Amino acid sequence: MEENKTKYMDKAINDEILEKLSLKNRYQFLNTTMMTALEPDQFNFLRSAEKFCMRYEKKNKIVHSNDEDLYDWISDFGKEGLISRAHPFTEIDMDYDSYGMATELLRCLALNFFDPQFSMGGGATVLAINPVYYHHENIPIRLEILKKFVTGETPGAILITEPERGSDAVHMLTLLEEKDDGSYLVNGEKIYNTNAPKAGYVVAYATAEENNGNTMAQVLIDTSWDGWNCDRVFIPWVPRVYLGHEHLVNLRVPKDYILGPIGKGREHLFEGLVPERIGIALDSTSQCWNAIAHAAIYVNNRKQFNQEILKFQGVGFLLTDLWARLTNVTLGLLRFCEKYDEKIEKFGGELPKNISQAMVASASMFKYHCTALSKDICYEAANLMGGAGLCDNLLTHDLLNISRIQEIVGGSRQIQQYIMSMAMRTLYKMTGI
Repeated sequence: MEENKTKYMDKAINDEILEKLSLKNRYQFLNTTMMTALEPDQFNFLRSAEKFCMRYEKKNKIVHSNDEDLYDWISDFGKEGLISRAHPFTEIDMDYDSYGMATELLRCLALNFFDPQFSMGGGATVLAINPVYYHHENIPIRLEILKKFVTGETPGAILITEPERGSDAVHMLTLLEEKDDGSYLVNGEKIYNTNAPKAGYVVAYATAEENNGNTMAQVLIDTSWDGWNCDRVFIPWVPRVYLGHEHLVNLRVPKDYILGPIGKGREHLFEGLVPERIGIALDSTSQCWNAIAHAAIYVNNRKQFNQEILKFQGVGFLLTDLWARLTNVTLGLLRFCEKYDEKIEKFGGELPKNISQAMVASASMFKYHCTALSKDICYEAANLMGGAGLCDNLLTHDLLNISRIQEIVGGSRQIQQYIMSMAMRTLYKMTGI
């Protein structure tokens, strides 16, 4: 088939099993498993997102090959309201009925099954959306940029990491200088920023004094401005996702683009940690479900020694162990998201500082656990499928690749463990023992 020439180096799986592993059938496995855990409105949103993805894949003859530009799809998903459902976005006349962290979990599930690399890139846009949403202050240009992110007119990126400051986000070297007109002049270097080479706007952090987090500021940057220089860092694990290496040279940021002035940037950075790390947990969990769906369908159809390989204990018992672990984590994550949404609604859209701080440890726990689970499940699911799980005929090779970097994205595994250990220390002090 002509389509297979574009998608595969060589077709290694027979047509009957390939058809069984269609997007429609993998969604059906997910829905059958999840329907008892979801409320009717949640399930309806999930089904709606899935239907759009299936129609979109068929209409555009998408085969998820490396020669397809996933950034071409963003505007269509934005028009459908599938870039972010973290907020209602009434400020930009979107006014979504279904929104919140629990809805984000369902959105991630639908998009990850459609294309894991596309889902990962979308997650980076969400990271840029959140600070603009929280700090737009009804300033027209900020609302305009927010709408462009949400509707998919442009992807977004967030610039925190620096070449000499990996997981140490507080002691930055990128400098800014305040001018008489209230603008900032920014000079410095950032790296590993997902979507940055493709983004029309980015959210960036810099400090008035090197290594002094108390002088940090948070700014919006239009990537068409003089002083913006961005090259692509190629990560072979995600060949279709563009990560940036930026050199900011005398880049002037006008006053209306300053989301957090000098002294407020650190506070803004930390308020975003809960949704950022939970967002990574959501995508990691979605990767796991995609891998389990692939494996479950495959082992129920692939025969060896005249029987389905699911019936061999080495296959069936391992897969069901992975399935059980994933189901339990998903239920816990869904519960956390629902409680997070309840508190956001209760407090008028913004968590009080003490509640936000209390959730930081939980967010690190889920980020730590879900990314580790993704690494295990995506590998073991592919392993159970043998060569079929590794070749380019299926998305399982994408899942395996992405799962290998998720522990690093958004703060490494060791950083999450450090945060959890400090939280345990704080909790111990609170006991009065």
